[in-house]
Amino acid sequence: MRYLLPNIRQSRTLIGTNLRPLLSAPRGICLPHHKIPNNLHPSNLFCSTQVSSIFTMSKPQILLLGEIDHAKKEWSELSNIGELVEPKARSRQEFIEECKNGVYDKVAVAYRTFTSVAITGLIDEELISVLPKSLKFIAHNGAGYDQIDVNACTARDIRVSNVPTAVDDATADTNMFLILGALRGFNTSMMALRKNQWKGTSAPPLGHDPQGKVLGILGMGGIGRNLMKKAIAFGMTCQYHNRSKLSEELSGGAKYVSFDELLATSDVLSLNLPLNKNTRHIISTEEFKKMKKGVVITNTARGAVMNEDALVKALESGQVWSAGLDVFEEEPKVHQGLIDNPHVMLVPHMGTYTVETQTKMEVWCIDNVRSAIEKGKLMSPVGEQKDM
Repeated sequence: MRYLLPNIRQSRTLIGTNLRPLLSAPRGICLPHHKIPNNLHPSNLFCSTQVSSIFTMSKPQILLLGEIDHAKKEWSELSNIGELVEPKARSRQEFIEECKNGVYDKVAVAYRTFTSVAITGLIDEELISVLPKSLKFIAHNGAGYDQIDVNACTARDIRVSNVPTAVDDATADTNMFLILGALRGFNTSMMALRKNQWKGTSAPPLGHDPQGKVLGILGMGGIGRNLMKKAIAFGMTCQYHNRSKLSEELSGGAKYVSFDELLATSDVLSLNLPLNKNTRHIISTEEFKKMKKGVVITNTARGAVMNEDALVKALESGQVWSAGLDVFEEEPKVHQGLIDNPHVMLVPHMGTYTVETQTKMEVWCIDNVRSAIEKGKLMSPVGEQKDM
């Protein structure tokens, strides 16, 4: 008895069997009865037409939410393992309707960008409830993932990944730029110069050198540790507060202190922690009161980890001497009190805004998609799902 070999070269992860005898034969050849692996043998499992139907199953779909700006080649190569699809929806309601109508019922993985929120809105419980049952992975192109309700995803058995270290260098560079600019008070004269006023109608106050200053890092993750190395090169002494004390190797010799001690003893406070329900407005009126008078504050994390109303008042009172901000509570809207204050350096969320870093982030995210399809797991799952 002989069986016609189906075209199986496109399907490598079907039944977890040893397919070597089949894959080594030319396409369409008839194999002798004794060379069919036992667990694929039609007499033991199913008829040859069923074998053929399994081997010709369609590729899973990969949904692109947002744009691929740099790693276009790497994205197109995913078509070898999945069907690439994009939404036609231009609003959250339209996207929800597409989900309800079964448009994405073959989607296994979604690649999403920060800006895709303009179409889908937040990945919250409402949206997750209508996502296709086939969706098992969300690969998020960003280090911060506060736009995604991870707990709701976990309840639906959806795995989420981010790009945790791809952004470290660029974000820490931006952070150091803000620290230097805020310490030196450069913004006041830079604004005056663009109005054809040399240093301003009256000379600005003298700035401060970074050498010898104590930098307090709130959130000693990858960005915080990268910043520490850069700050040390400028002669700063570093201390940090984290959910837990780091090993000596990871901390690089930086002193671990309590939250209150960090506030009370830092000349410069840098916010480098993720935004969640526990960290929202972690810096507010009471925290400003505990700080050194004349402290400098920078934020490259998320705007809402600091109460902007409280910051404006602390700047006006002189409790905070200057600030450098790359992120804001209600982006793209910026608090008018921050815009009007010349002692505040404002950058429109450009911490990772470089060709090199954006490319690195896209490639990393694409690698997560590939890992999900080929291995059934994400390369860099978010912290809350490390043990899933």
